[in-house]
Amino acid sequence: MAMVRRLLYIFLGLAVGASFSRAAETDLARYGTAEIAPARTSIYIGSVSMTFPVFIRKGGTYWSTYSARVFPYFFYNEHGHLSIDVSDDQLRQLARGETIEFKGRGLSSDSEERPIEGKVTPTDATSGKIKVRVYVSKHIQLIFNTTYRLKPAAAAQ
Repeated sequence: MAMVRRLLYIFLGLAVGASFSRAAETDLARYGTAEIAPARTSIYIGSVSMTFPVFIRKGGTYWSTYSARVFPYFFYNEHGHLSIDVSDDQLRQLARGETIEFKGRGLSSDSEERPIEGKVTPTDATSGKIKVRVYVSKHIQLIFNTTYRLKPAAAAQ
């Protein structure tokens, strides 16, 4: 009888733990996409504007494409793909209103890699400010300040 009771407790403990785990995953599902507002920064006698479609989160990484317009140096315009690594723990920090830092990478259509670093400062659980530093070369980095909004994957489509 005691053995049956112990097995019952173990089974109940596993069931409760699994339901908490599913609840945590479901809770993070509300951060399935990120909308980042267009960003702009100044360069010597000009500016760089970047636009992004919605970022989609897969396996701890937000993925999207980008388009960079360089004015008046249009021949430097480029487009490509971006990835930003944001762990589950970092998403929970954002939900609590804590600032996080991230790393990522851009890959232009010409296969030029662009390391990325940034800082996210939430104003509430699903939106806030984002600062992105794009390393164009060893000596050149572009800094963009803009805003973001996190949404469930189904809501953004």
